[in-house]
Amino acid sequence: MTLVLLVVLGPILHALAGAAGQETIRVGVTAGPHEEVMEVVRDILAEQGVRVEIITFSDYVTPNLVLAEGDLDANSFQHLPYLERFATDHGLKLTAIAPTLNFPMGLYSRRIQQPDELKMGDSVAIPNDPTNGGRALLLLQDAGLIELAPGVDLAATPLDVVGNPKRLRILELDAAQLPRSLEDVALAAINTNYAIEAGLNPVRDAIHLEGAQSRFINVIAVRTEEKDRPIFQKLIAAYHSERVRRFVEERFEGSVIPGWE
Repeated sequence: MTLVLLVVLGPILHALAGAAGQETIRVGVTAGPHEEVMEVVRDILAEQGVRVEIITFSDYVTPNLVLAEGDLDANSFQHLPYLERFATDHGLKLTAIAPTLNFPMGLYSRRIQQPDELKMGDSVAIPNDPTNGGRALLLLQDAGLIELAPGVDLAATPLDVVGNPKRLRILELDAAQLPRSLEDVALAAINTNYAIEAGLNPVRDAIHLEGAQSRFINVIAVRTEEKDRPIFQKLIAAYHSERVRRFVEERFEGSVIPGWE
């Protein structure tokens, strides 16, 4: 009986022992492309004996707060300007350790085909967080819809609009809510990860799309005091692998761009 039990339970006990000694890392992501790509990274690292636990969030605020509190080892969802602004505003010691993906922001509409078709007094929705809000206003300016005060750049707010010939009403909404706002506004500036999650293809559906600006490349962020942990080098190597590149190019058809070259 003892021998039988050892034969039956042996593989199970071995697996449990291996799992107990396995390196584990908890990574926060937002739902959609960031989550999908991290699942590929997880599979690559599993083959190397590293377990990646993916924690999914629905907003841009919580992943940084949870990381700072120590309940995550890293997160992957934000571009560098957002990380730097958020860390400064909240007094957090967070550091970017590697680039990931570029998600060009786009202007979307259910009512018009070109930005210049907007009517007098139409409503336009933008993200309500400081960095992405400024980014959206720069995109509206690039589309010829508004003019911003000189030099404001990403710090721009609706108060910095000095030219608005169509008297557009600029509404600031949570970034995750913007795809749903398309039923109620004439135009919305939507981050690509939320656009894709809502079934929008930036290449096909955006009526005006941001260029591949390197300052908006997303990053992997960690607590500053832990930035040199060896396991992070494994995470970066897996993310920057050819396998992940192929997945991004095939899955997102050019609407998401690998940002580590």
